[in-house]
Amino acid sequence: MGLLIRPTPLPAQAEAPHVRLAVTPASAGWQYVSFMVYHLRAGQRLSGAAQGQETLVMILAGIGEARLNGQMLGEVGERLSVFEDRAPYALYLSVDGHYELVCRSERMEVAIAAAPPTEQQVPARLIGPADISLEIRGSGQTERRIRHILDTDQEAERLIAVEVITPGGNWSSFPPHKHDTENPPHESYLEETYYHHIQPADGFAIQRVYSYDGLDETLTVHDGELVLVPRGYHTVAAVPGCDLYYLNVMAGPRRAWQYQVDAAFRRLLPPSGSITGTVLRPGAPASGR
Repeated sequence: MGLLIRPTPLPAQAEAPHVRLAVTPASAGWQYVSFMVYHLRAGQRLSGAAQGQETLVMILAGIGEARLNGQMLGEVGERLSVFEDRAPYALYLSVDGHYELVCRSERMEVAIAAAPPTEQQVPARLIGPADISLEIRGSGQTERRIRHILDTDQEAERLIAVEVITPGGNWSSFPPHKHDTENPPHESYLEETYYHHIQPADGFAIQRVYSYDGLDETLTVHDGELVLVPRGYHTVAAVPGCDLYYLNVMAGPRRAWQYQVDAAFRRLLPPSGSITGTVLRPGAPASGR
């Protein structure tokens, strides 16, 4: 499997939820991250179980009803597009958890991430907009909005999940950085996926994944495509006129986001030496900056 994963075409009609794409540790050639995307139509039902994995079910777009471990949670979802200025909903499942979603809007897009469990048992829960902080990171041509769905300041075992909106013409995941070596406290080994959406949908973005020992791939990314980052430095560019959304999922042996910036770009780091931004209150819109 290469680094770029293309989705299967959406059928004109389908009686069951459509699997848009699926990645497992076996197919990706790594150890930790599994990732799937489902598309549902009005009235369709999606149910599943953690099956011994730490699991995060994210309602990226659409509105529906949810059950978690048999308990009715009621309505989930407030946005019909990932580009709306609203936070998503997510269900966090422990290893023996199970869930059910019913689509109540015309369509619903659901992403499911999983990773092997640890000895820690984290209770299942609903993650709502009030639990998700918004960060403005970078400035000028590197400014982007980050929503921390399940970041390292939130309770979990291995999984980390954030979503990022990058305006057309801006760079994201910048400066280029890597997290492919377990060397605490300087760097953590984290496998990573980038699930992309482009607005308008006929646009594209550019993503580069590279190292100084032979890996160097520059990818043209279209709406609904996934990029694997098993190792190496990585960065993304939203082309002018095309806003970029991506959902990052990461997991590794240790739940810490510690990275190394490419030496050629360390001069761009702030005096603190780390990539930081301004965190707004949970659920706050970007216009509140």
